[in-house]
Amino acid sequence: MPRISGVNIPEEKRIEIALTYVFGIGSSLSSKILKELKIDPDKKAKELTTQEVTKLREKIDKNYIIEGDLRRKLTMDVKRLKDINSYRGSRHIKKLPARGQRTKTNNRTVRGNVRKTVGSGRKPPAQAT
Repeated sequence: MPRISGVNIPEEKRIEIALTYVFGIGSSLSSKILKELKIDPDKKAKELTTQEVTKLREKIDKNYIIEGDLRRKLTMDVKRLKDINSYRGSRHIKKLPARGQRTKTNNRTVRGNVRKTVGSGRKPPAQAT
């Protein structure tokens, strides 16, 4: 199993798809990296030679922020927004959408599926014992 920056890449998938298992690498970045390294994107991950794997590993580690570093950067960015009391930071604190979505409807996943309308989500009345 090829291993890139601490992530085991699935062997049975095409390398273009398998690279997306690394946090911070999407499909477009994956195809861009493979094109720069002149690796066939239709190859399975297990068919890669050790030279190709090392080229991939070096390219990704040198040029891109991925996995733990990227997660740490994202949490630090949100923490900074909270510390400076920006509008987006306050939305993060309240666990509400921070990018301008409407909240009257369609944000139940963020709010924890709270239904405040009269008819919907009502529990059946308790049975008399």
